[in-house]
Amino acid sequence: MALHHEIADGLRSRIVAGELEVGRPLPSEARLCAEYGTSRGTVRQALAALRAEGLIGGGRGAPPVVRSRRLPQSFDTFLSFTRWAQQAGRVPGQQTIEIRRGVPTPAAADALGLEPAEHAVELLRLRYLDGEAAMLERTTFPLAYGRVLLAADLDAGSVYATLAEAGIVPTDATHVFDAVAADGDDAELLGLDLGAPLLRERRQSSLADGELVEYSDDRYRPDLVSFTVVNAQAAQPALTRTWSPRAV
Repeated sequence: MALHHEIADGLRSRIVAGELEVGRPLPSEARLCAEYGTSRGTVRQALAALRAEGLIGGGRGAPPVVRSRRLPQSFDTFLSFTRWAQQAGRVPGQQTIEIRRGVPTPAAADALGLEPAEHAVELLRLRYLDGEAAMLERTTFPLAYGRVLLAADLDAGSVYATLAEAGIVPTDATHVFDAVAADGDDAELLGLDLGAPLLRERRQSSLADGELVEYSDDRYRPDLVSFTVVNAQAAQPALTRTWSPRAV
């Protein structure tokens, strides 16, 4: 790992943990250079990464100041909700509400290219951050791929990890984002009022050969999670998911 990535990771972890508090300045460039045994140029690369993520502010002569504890997670990889929450310093959790084999919704069938009466595996899970309901996940898998989940303990870990153990590894995905009003199930499970606004991510995933493997309708509480789009160099991830602690 390049040293500027190591410095950025270290500072990011300290910010998320609250060791470096919101509104307080970061250690000086000179102090960071001494701590990591490197040059100002390398330290400035690390600070630029944190500034792009919105974690720190300042610049042009002003000392960097912590602006937020919200940790961005790139959608350019298939990082599970569980791993994202753990990397953000949060405690993830999940509760499987239902998993069944049956005829999926028309929207899911269309997204996966299934015939109208073709069976699939449908999964409904409630996802938690630090014990608080944060997202409701409705995911549909073609039966050929989803059947491996029917006997799995989905409250013990990641769906993607379970699929990977069976040799099913999504490599590409399309994400569509919008806002929706909480329906009766959303409101009850997420502890919200009927009609409360939710952030929705609809994801269509495929294998390396283009075979569709997953369609998901995920609904997030906007007071806990937000999405950020950053236009930067082509190598930079354009879309990030961010945990939004309400105390910040």
